[in-house]
Amino acid sequence: MAEEQSSNSGVHLSSIGSVPQNSHPQRLQSDRALHSDNENMIDTDQFEYYLEHLWENITEEKRSSFACLDSLWFYMYKRAVTKEKVLKWIKKKKIFKRKYVFIPIVCWGHWSLLILCNFGENRQPDTEKPCMLLLDSLHKADPKRLEPDIRRFVLDICRTEAGDEMKEDIYKIPLLVPKVPQQRNGVDCGIFVLYYLHLFAQNAPAIFTLDGYPYFLKEDWFSPDDLESFRKEIYSFECKFGIIYLLFFTCICHFDAAENKRINRSSLLKLINVSDQSILRTFHH
Repeated sequence: MAEEQSSNSGVHLSSIGSVPQNSHPQRLQSDRALHSDNENMIDTDQFEYYLEHLWENITEEKRSSFACLDSLWFYMYKRAVTKEKVLKWIKKKKIFKRKYVFIPIVCWGHWSLLILCNFGENRQPDTEKPCMLLLDSLHKADPKRLEPDIRRFVLDICRTEAGDEMKEDIYKIPLLVPKVPQQRNGVDCGIFVLYYLHLFAQNAPAIFTLDGYPYFLKEDWFSPDDLESFRKEIYSFECKFGIIYLLFFTCICHFDAAENKRINRSSLLKLINVSDQSILRTFHH
């Protein structure tokens, strides 16, 4: 069923509210999730759940510098039947008002993270040169093979914002692949991308310059133990959300009679945090 999903239908967090800019990521019903053949890998719905949790823990001041696209949009852009819809959704987000744009990519069963730097309308043209960062935890798979699709994607986004005059400039913008920590198995790419995004959002330089590159984006950026701690935090959120979902899923689809409004993403996340201790007490009985 290839129909555009409205922002208040369904019960996924990614349907209830977006990550940055308080907009609503949209997908087609037939594209709700891309599932790997390996059950230990993160699918796109799980990725959106975890990203919501991470975004809630970034300060409002820092969030104002970022925009983030839905994890299915790059994949959907590559399909002729959904390409124009994706470009329309991106245009509504006004991403070029932000200093950094996160674009999670899932392609060929593998996750990577594209970051657009200094594409914003308010950048200083002499010092804040645009560039693209591609963070990939599996360099041996050749991340640069995505470059033609990435450049077409970014070019089409820019065309919707600034017209065809951007075409020549896009192909001059460098696509950098920093030597970031690498995965040690065939299933952790999704967790790595979430951690890349989390750490970058926490430590992004106020002014990103090519002279300062690679900044913290190095092989020793974080340790395996750091990643494991992050994994436990993320999975604990999934456990809490799953329990709350089972208890309160009917509320999401109905109006709160007292407030006369729908329960939104922020309210649900607060409910999860408030209910944490009561959930643990329930398990002990």
